[in-house]
Amino acid sequence: MASGDLPFQYDIGRRRNYEGRGQEVQIQNIKAYVCRPASDTNKAVILVHDIFGWQFPDTRYVADIIASNGYTTICPDFFLGKVPWTPNDHWQNFGDWLKDRDPMKVDKTVDMVLKYLKEQYNATGIGIVGFSWGGMAVHHVMLTNPELKAGVSLYGIIRDSETRYNLLNPTFFIFGEKDHTISLKQQILHPMRNKMPARTG
Repeated sequence: MASGDLPFQYDIGRRRNYEGRGQEVQIQNIKAYVCRPASDTNKAVILVHDIFGWQFPDTRYVADIIASNGYTTICPDFFLGKVPWTPNDHWQNFGDWLKDRDPMKVDKTVDMVLKYLKEQYNATGIGIVGFSWGGMAVHHVMLTNPELKAGVSLYGIIRDSETRYNLLNPTFFIFGEKDHTISLKQQILHPMRNKMPARTG
């Protein structure tokens, strides 16, 4: 089998029987998974799923972990009902699949979820975390939405935007040295980093 015929390289299904501690909710036309912490809080996290979608058990497992650390955590269906990637899909078809699932077109969904978190849970401190496809979405909204107090992008960056360094709030990017889609040369480095004065004392 040629490498182009191989499914997307991800060890899928580790928690395929995991059901999650949270519940599914409807936010206008968007479905979402919400998990609450043990005590009331005004802090919340929007979790942006990867290509496997909002119902993927591994993603709900992560949502539950974040909630267990004291944050109301919500994972909306950013694909808006469109079919997520599956283990039987092939990498050579990824470009076509991605055309109507653009991670840079999530602003309306994020706005609706922010409104929901404020109204339903009195959330005032809201951050965002995303993986791969979701990491790209996080990078995008941290450039456009000042309401998000902090962001974490895991294995996802915007490579082709001149404004990609103009982050509105703190954003943490996490990569693997041997990531097959984001090489070390492509990882985000601020152009001013090497021009900062040396720390003394």
